[in-house]
Amino acid sequence: QVQLVESGGGLVQAGGSLRLSCAASGRSFSSLAMGWFRQAPGKEREFVLAISRTGARTYYADSVKGRFTISKDNAKNTVYLQMNSLKPEDTAVYYCAASSSPIISSMNPEYWGQGTQVTVSS
Repeated sequence: QVQLVESGGGLVQAGGSLRLSCAASGRSFSSLAMGWFRQAPGKEREFVLAISRTGARTYYADSVKGRFTISKDNAKNTVYLQMNSLKPEDTAVYYCAASSSPIISSMNPEYWGQGTQVTVSS
């Protein structure tokens, strides 16, 4: 079993930045591909970006390319989501996710965090 705990959400103005963190426990972190998903009010949960088990490969949704960055620190069992140039449409609950599969382009997580709210004001 894997436990994921997100932190770092909050309220930011459009054009600003936030960094989310997700701490993992319960299993070898280096054996997990990690990702972030988000769910806006009234919408389905959607994939945002993911990183491979070693951190060598990343995959991004088109909507966040050039603005968001994912990184993975296997020594700290933590994955980060750096969000820059935030837009009001980025407002959502952001969920950390983990998968034992090496495939990140169509990530199907086995484990989820509880979510953290990100609100971008215009």
